[in-house]
Amino acid sequence: MEMTVQLTIDCSDPQRLVAFWAEALGYVPEPPPGGHATWRAHWAATGVPEAELPAGAGDVPESIIDPAGRGPRVWFQQVPEPKAAKNKNRWHFDLKVGGGRDVPLDVRAQRVKATVDRLVKAGATVLRIKDEPDMGRYAAAMQDPEGNEFDVV
Repeated sequence: MEMTVQLTIDCSDPQRLVAFWAEALGYVPEPPPGGHATWRAHWAATGVPEAELPAGAGDVPESIIDPAGRGPRVWFQQVPEPKAAKNKNRWHFDLKVGGGRDVPLDVRAQRVKATVDRLVKAGATVLRIKDEPDMGRYAAAMQDPEGNEFDVV
């Protein structure tokens, strides 16, 4: 039996997170299937009742995919309730850009810093920098535009 994996993230503004996480992960917004102009048109063609589609749902992509086809699909599901508690993710991304312990610490730190700078420009916030040369570690704890935490290592 074949299995695929999708990560579903509840959020208030799917388009904002599509843009941010596409940039962060090197993904692309997922085009609607079957030649449909929008996901909304696709859903309507497959029989999803209009009453089940909130205003604006599916007018622009609400999911991102790995253009190389290796990583999971990520769907940003709009929900009416806000995040329940600050800093209480039960999941998070680790963006592994440093290259691992075989790469010199100064090189890993520069790679992390460059990614942190790029993601701050895209809307992320730095929570803390973990600069621990005695442990051979340089990493950053960050938040996406809706407060979901992730690490850059």
